[in-house]
Amino acid sequence: MSAAPRTRTAPRSPKARKKPLLAPDVTHVDYKDVALLRTFISDRGKIRARRLTGITPRQQRLVTQAVKNAREMALLPYAGR
Repeated sequence: MSAAPRTRTAPRSPKARKKPLLAPDVTHVDYKDVALLRTFISDRGKIRARRLTGITPRQQRLVTQAVKNAREMALLPYAGR
């Protein structure tokens, strides 16, 4: 056992994330808006998790459907293998 006493660390407060879908120029999620959709996919082409993007569950479903439509129309790449 070590002689140094254990100390408690302060609990971390959650980081304030910016909400990309609440910007004034965004009215709805569209599969043709590739610039907006790229904020929700990783550099490998995977859809980012909701806890990383900071959007609501309903918005995540809309973004997921839009990304899938954009992939089908060859506007976005599929995930790398």
